[in-house]
Amino acid sequence: MPAGPALLVANHNAALLMPDLFILGIALYERFGLAGLPYGLGHSTGVSLPILRTLFQPLGTVPGCQERGRRLLERGEKVLVCPGGELDSMRPFRKRHRVVFGARRGYVRLALRAGVPIVPVVSAGAHETLIVLDDGQWLARLLRLDRALNLKTWPLVLCLPWGLWLGVPPPHLPLRTRIRTEVLEPIRFERQGAEAANDPVWVEACHRQVHGAMEAALQRLAAAERRTKGERWR
Repeated sequence: MPAGPALLVANHNAALLMPDLFILGIALYERFGLAGLPYGLGHSTGVSLPILRTLFQPLGTVPGCQERGRRLLERGEKVLVCPGGELDSMRPFRKRHRVVFGARRGYVRLALRAGVPIVPVVSAGAHETLIVLDDGQWLARLLRLDRALNLKTWPLVLCLPWGLWLGVPPPHLPLRTRIRTEVLEPIRFERQGAEAANDPVWVEACHRQVHGAMEAALQRLAAAERRTKGERWR
């Protein structure tokens, strides 16, 4: 974890439960104290709902936007963002070992404009606390939820205690799983500033570097867990 401001970029798991992020927060607090905890940029719709705002705001979550993120970074803070949002946190179970960001590149532009490194944070296992049967992107488009609520998924989920649930499930009781989280080496880009952030080719190249490192780490962590399970059954 570098000194000074940085943008922590994490994969997003387990719908609204997000157990890996709470584990990360505990680890950072134990290592660095309260000053080491990052602010979180949350989904604008989710953070605006009264119940979720009451839960997440005291934990340092603010509505996700470029301006808020830039102000926090310029103030010397660390900021955590999950670029995949609902695309990642409600990806189908068969894609649990993938990092799904879609076309979202705002996190790269934020880091470039603020001139800060990106610190990838990758967790494996957290998305196994529930089973997403289908992400329901087609249903979200049909119901126009992408326009009304800025949601691109409306999933079909199997989880406890809710059973079979259509839509974003409330926080659930997690199925038993082991969560492995790794904070990767900071990624610093050669070109930074507003000009670099406005160059789509450079932004895409930076995204590929970050996303590639995260997917490789996720595959490695998942493989390590498979080996551990295999050894237990011998």
